Amino acid sequence: MTCHHRLRAPLLAAASLVAFAAPALATDAPPGDILVTAQKQQESIENAPSTRATIDAKTIKAAINAVNVEDTVKYLPSLIVRKRHIGDLQAPLATRTSGLGASARSLVYADGVLLSALIGNNNTSASPRWSLVSPQEIARIDVLYGPFSAAYPGNSIGAVVNITTRLPDKLEASATAGTSVGRFDQYGTHDTLPTTQYGATAGDRFGALALFASIDHVTSHSQPISYVTATRAGTCAAGAYDALNKNAVPICVLGAGGIETQRQDHIKLKAALDVTPDIRLTYVGGLFLGETRAHAETYLAGGAYTSAFSSGVYQSEQRHWSHSISATGSSGQFDWQVIGTLYDFAHDRQAVPTGLLPVANEGGAGNVTRLDGTGWTTIDAKAVWKPSAAHAISFGAHGDWFRLNSNRYSTDDWRSDDRGALNLRSSGRTRTAALWAQDAWTLVPHLTLTAGGRYEWWKAYDGVLSQAPTPAQPPLSAHKFSPKASLAWAPNRGWTVRASFGEAWRFPTVGELYQVVTTPVLAIPDPNLKPERALSEELAIERHDAHGSIRLSLFNEVVKDALISQTGTLDGNLATFVQNVPGTRARGVELAVQRTDLLPRIDLSGSVTFADAETRSDPALPAAEGKLLPSVPRWKATLVGTWRPTDAISLSAAGRYSSRNYGALDNSDVVGNTYGGFYKYLVVDLRAQVKAGDHMTFALGIDNVNNDRYFLFHPFPQRTFFAQAEWTL
Repeated sequence: MTCHHRLRAPLLAAASLVAFAAPALATDAPPGDILVTAQKQQESIENAPSTRATIDAKTIKAAINAVNVEDTVKYLPSLIVRKRHIGDLQAPLATRTSGLGASARSLVYADGVLLSALIGNNNTSASPRWSLVSPQEIARIDVLYGPFSAAYPGNSIGAVVNITTRLPDKLEASATAGTSVGRFDQYGTHDTLPTTQYGATAGDRFGALALFASIDHVTSHSQPISYVTATRAGTCAAGAYDALNKNAVPICVLGAGGIETQRQDHIKLKAALDVTPDIRLTYVGGLFLGETRAHAETYLAGGAYTSAFSSGVYQSEQRHWSHSISATGSSGQFDWQVIGTLYDFAHDRQAVPTGLLPVANEGGAGNVTRLDGTGWTTIDAKAVWKPSAAHAISFGAHGDWFRLNSNRYSTDDWRSDDRGALNLRSSGRTRTAALWAQDAWTLVPHLTLTAGGRYEWWKAYDGVLSQAPTPAQPPLSAHKFSPKASLAWAPNRGWTVRASFGEAWRFPTVGELYQVVTTPVLAIPDPNLKPERALSEELAIERHDAHGSIRLSLFNEVVKDALISQTGTLDGNLATFVQNVPGTRARGVELAVQRTDLLPRIDLSGSVTFADAETRSDPALPAAEGKLLPSVPRWKATLVGTWRPTDAISLSAAGRYSSRNYGALDNSDVVGNTYGGFYKYLVVDLRAQVKAGDHMTFALGIDNVNNDRYFLFHPFPQRTFFAQAEWTL
């Protein structure tokens, strides 16, 4: 099929969606009054010439059943968050050109603090640390698409998510309580899954000092994360279910595993001191406490288990600290910011049994993996100088240090903290230093050229990858330059046409190089990976007016030596592994529209994305050439509508759609709606919010009201009911 014919369908769909228009949810609207001064300064310094989508706190509360912060971005254009259940710690972000196994191709920040766990490029331990932000403290979220700003590293290939949180100007306080109840029915599992959430915030300003504190607690129960299967030879045993696996091989589903009960607490403190009218010092500290207990359920008659059930039983505990300190200043033509961050796995324990169930439920032999000491440190210094109305010159320096420390021990009792012999060690470090600069130059009225570049020095070292003894891996290093350019033309009031180009180098993470993970799915690293190089282009046409915006973007991305994570059979075992694929290409079209008061008191927002993302060259796996990239569907769409019959009531309906996608490079996983497969889905959500006076707000909602039963490798939640109450001072 030619590109012309492939793009015809999305353009027709785009034209259809324009007829609906859309709200202040998935917008490209300019920053509003809710944006705090510090964030305005940060945006000014970075001068990001990128396509943007924005959502603010008011819209989040009105339209989204948001228990965790990752819920707040699920309706923004082209984004998919793989959230398997409330409280899921493994919720990576997929963008319009990168899939769910490419967490290192996007960046998530909160007030300039890195939440992306760039210790890996996967949908498990390398998922963003969303839990360091609670929905109640969000002021707004801005998403920048593509690697077109020199202020960001090559991990911005897909998108940059900037979360802005609040600081008080006067005494304020809030308390939030919520519950959800979901029903899950599949194979032999029939469960009701309750969740509770409590949160509180308090803040005040004391002259030059502003203080803000928040605490959030979630207790959740999940549907099965995995199923235990066996290849079918004849008739399945009593109680088991006939099915097909993702490769269309007949199997028996013997039971379910990874049925999680989680308890999570997040405590956060922010303090900002205005040293002078032009200089502010800010400290942000966060503590995350997590505990997960997972069990398995057999479908076999008589309660029988096989050895395969053990991997679906596990325990984990986390105590993670986050710290940041920043200084910002402004003096007429010159603004600056310095920010340092630290994220530390102070305590991280994961334990699994090696014995047979049900006896192993009570203890016995197993493995305990400790990640204590894993974490990262970053520092950024950036400034903008405006020598004249025609120039805004931004520049900065960056440094980051990532460390992996993963040790697995045998134990006589996997439920205790006893440790026996070390039987698997994965450790290593990476560091990156960078200098960048760019100039937003107004060539003539209505025509602005933003050009710049980023030079990076990267090194991986101290790598250990073994079961014993512990041979060190040779160090790797690279230094790369990434040019950027964007030309914006404003032919008439409200119209902008922008052509952008960006090269980005994404260096291998320490996890891709050195981390071996054995449960629940074997993960195999490669200590000889090369950096991936992306060449990205976008042509965006935007129209803004007093009631909203519409944007049409044509995008193209070519990646050489693409670092692609996938799950498949390796040496006869199911495993996740990363490889350098010589060439991939992703091109397509994205339409995002928003409309406030389309009809009186009715807002609509929506997006449609078509992506033709495929492997172009892979001599090691020729069958992959011409096939869709893992977990990048051809079609994505969102639509959100909010009706405000009175100022105190808002009623919202939202939908998310994704077409069929694949997990294997060669698209050999031909059955999508099964464990391990990737299927299409259409999920419809509802929400009603009522303000009862000046202090109380109540909300009721339903997610997946149509009860779509789909898989993205794992089975996803079915119909879930929400109730929330919030008190504000």
